[in-house]
Amino acid sequence: MIYRLMHTIVLVMSYIPLRIGQFLGKMLGTVFAMIPIERTALSLEHIQKTFGNSMGEVEAKRLNRKVIRHFGQMFFEVPHIIRLNPGNLSKYVVFDHEENLLKAFAKGKGVFLLTGHFGNWELMSAALAVRFSDMRGAVVARPIDFEPLDELVNGLRTRFGTEIIMKQRSMRRVLGAVKENKGVGILLDQNVDWYDGVFVKFLGRWACTNKGLALLALRTRAPVIPIFPVRQKDGRYRIFIEPEVELIETGDKTKDVEENTAHFTHIIDRQVRAHPDQYFWFHRRWKTKPYCTLPNGPRGM
Repeated sequence: MIYRLMHTIVLVMSYIPLRIGQFLGKMLGTVFAMIPIERTALSLEHIQKTFGNSMGEVEAKRLNRKVIRHFGQMFFEVPHIIRLNPGNLSKYVVFDHEENLLKAFAKGKGVFLLTGHFGNWELMSAALAVRFSDMRGAVVARPIDFEPLDELVNGLRTRFGTEIIMKQRSMRRVLGAVKENKGVGILLDQNVDWYDGVFVKFLGRWACTNKGLALLALRTRAPVIPIFPVRQKDGRYRIFIEPEVELIETGDKTKDVEENTAHFTHIIDRQVRAHPDQYFWFHRRWKTKPYCTLPNGPRGM
């Protein structure tokens, strides 16, 4: 019942003209920016810790409002995935350097698509599936806690044939997907527990980052292609497809995993610094600490 209601709402929202929806989203974001919410306070904290030396409090708050407005717009953009087709795709996105992706797929080893929670990653995933319909895709994702919303979002993600690979114990299926020459999207900007990751610098602070992509890339030799959607002034997203990342290989497996994870993270870092208003600052990215807090009181008590 809840799923049907949510699906009906999304369907209705998909009929709202894109530019009107983006305007409504911006207004919605403006309202939310004025309401004291834990996550918006968290995003401001992250912005201040990242740009504290170069950005004053007033400017940081202004940037935070832009971030909230951006995701207000995204809220109205995502339902348009229902309307996507080859004939209207250019109304939503523009692809930059498609040849980098085509060259990677031509190797026949599968492709890892490196990205983050940036721009409108959901719209980008759907747009890639429509534009490159002869190249099958998959995305690694964690389930959403609210089951009806998880079903709804997965329905949008799989609408054009994209496979969902659940993040928990995903390595075997990811290996199978690249063997099938699929493009596997990996969002590498989420916090993980210490045993699943390595600590690398992200936006100036140590962040525990999933080491899975580095392990898989080194093992399979599948090309790693960075890809990011950036909102343009005309409301569309320009999807930047960068050249294949050259892997770092020294012969020391532990070092190679750490160095490549750091390199991948730096690529995301560069995009966030270039367009900070389009990054998902609401995530607890630095939750896992590279140290343990000592207990109170003398040792042994």
